[in-house]
Parts: sequence; structure tokens; C-alpha cells
Amino acid sequence: MAVTLKDVAERAGVSRSAVSRTFTEGASVSEKTRRKVEKAADELGYSPNALASSLTTGRTKLIGLVSNNFHNPIFLEVFDLFTRGLQERGLRPLLVNLSDEIDPANSVRMLRQYSVDGVIVASSTLPPSFSKAFRDAGVPVVHSFGRRSSTPEVHVVGIDNQECGRMAGRTLIDRGYTRVAFLGGPERATSTQDRFAGFMDVMRANPEIEVSHSFASDYSFDAGRVEMTKQLMTDPAQAYFCGDDVLSIGALSAVEDAGLSVPGDVGLIGLNDMEMARWENIDLTTIRQPIPEIINSSIDLVVATVDRPDRTPEARLFPCEIVERGTLRPLT
Repeated sequence: MAVTLKDVAERAGVSRSAVSRTFTEGASVSEKTRRKVEKAADELGYSPNALASSLTTGRTKLIGLVSNNFHNPIFLEVFDLFTRGLQERGLRPLLVNLSDEIDPANSVRMLRQYSVDGVIVASSTLPPSFSKAFRDAGVPVVHSFGRRSSTPEVHVVGIDNQECGRMAGRTLIDRGYTRVAFLGGPERATSTQDRFAGFMDVMRANPEIEVSHSFASDYSFDAGRVEMTKQLMTDPAQAYFCGDDVLSIGALSAVEDAGLSVPGDVGLIGLNDMEMARWENIDLTTIRQPIPEIINSSIDLVVATVDRPDRTPEARLFPCEIVERGTLRPLT
């Protein structure tokens, strides 16, 4: 039989309400009573019922974790860090898959049914309308990996994707490439648009560089491989900024299957620095996105917003850096 609150009260010699207050965050209970209750609970192996507690506090401690690109291995790392980080703070993640979802109202309806305390939208491809829909419904929300804005309408934590595009462009020029290309993810994704815009800023300032661009159907290995295969059927560039590590790895596979070498025939640079990029057989030169820092900051911010829902929206941006490996020619 499961140990009940009544069992703990009898063992500790206190009222059931005293036991309830002991396990209710912020409730008033004397230190002496707290020690007696915790000792009795320990001896009996009692754990408070989280759902019952939520009826008393009005807080479920559920945080909706919303994303839409489960084909990209980077999200295994993202979800691992998010779920562990939330659980370490005594919160419970509720994972929601929004792949192919186009109506934010459906997402809001689903998460309100679970009475979540807050929501983290963990996506660089979902448009800002998704996080705004939660805000408009009165749900505390943070958009992780969201689009940079000097006047954000919701809390945003991430990177400056335009600056990353500029970093990639400068890196290719510094290595002496004169024919370069942008191979991005889905054209509708804000991250693709911003990375492309930054990349083209640099190319417009260097008109002697021949530049082209194309877009993959998704941020996935298969989409990167398909798009690079198309490029190799014509006159490929000397080097590509692929806009994402998983696209780069798909492109790398296509180049090698065509009997060409990287970086001898085609150079590649990605973005994220996912674990796979460091594998010896991939050895991808990339732009490191500080994912652990972004996730920790996102959790801190959603907790603060749950406590103070009227908090003014802020944008927290983290700097990125080039990680030198083996898929670009060395600096000249």
C-alpha cells in the first residue's frame, strides 16, 4: 500500500495540515514540526503527491518545452540539457512536438489543458508568432534560439544569426576562396534568412568574390545531402557555408560519394558545433553556438517570468566563435 499523508501525520504526531504545509513551498510551519515530519516521511518512504500539491499552490511546476525539428541531432543535446536543467530546479518538462504545425492556437490550447506554469519555445525555425501566441494567452514564455530583436515582444535567448553569417563569410574570404556559396536550411526559417543576410553583407562588401546560394528543404542530413548533390551536378563553388552542422554533414557525404575530397575540392563550414561535428571521420570546421549557456539562461528567465509575469521582455544574446577543424583549407 502507498504511504499516505495521514500515515506520516500519525508517525510524526502532528496534524495532516502540518504535513501538507511542510511539503508546500512557502507555507508557514515551525522548524520543530518540519523536522518531525521530514523524519517520519523518511522512515516511511513517503513522497508528496505533486498533482495534489498543485491544487494547493496553484502551480503545477510543469514547463512546456516546445520544438519542431526532431530530424536534427542537435536537438538530442538540446532536450537533454533542457530536461536535466528543469528537473534540477524542481520543475517538470512537458515535451511538445510541433513538426508540421502551422497554427499556434493549437499549441496554446494543448498546453493550457495541462495548466503549465510557463513555456519555452526551443526552435530557431518557428516564427515569432508562436511565442507571441503564448504571451497573448497569458502564459509566461521564453523563445530559446529565437530571432534577435532590439525591441523584443517576448523574452528571447539565443545568438545573432546575422553576425554568424558574417563570421562565415569572412572566414571563407580569409582562406582565399573566390567562389563561395550559402547552402541554407528552409528558406522560410528566420534563422536561415538571418544567416543568409549576414553572409551576403560580407559578399557585397567584396564584389570580387563570386557568390551563389541555395536552400535545403529542412535542417536535416538528408536535406543537406540532396541539396549538395544538386550543386555538384553543375559547377560547384569552392566552399560552402551550410548554415547548420547537420546540413554540412549531409553535404560532406554527397561530396565524398561524388569522388571529391573535403577540403581539397570543396570546403565546408557549419554552425552549432554539435557533438557529431567533432567526430574524427567528420572533423567539421564550424561556428560554435554556446548551447549550454543559452539553455541555462532560458530556464532562469522562464522561472523569473513565472514569478513575475509582468516582467519587461528582454533579449539575451550570446557570442559565437569559429572552431577550426579539417573541412576548410588553412589560412593563407
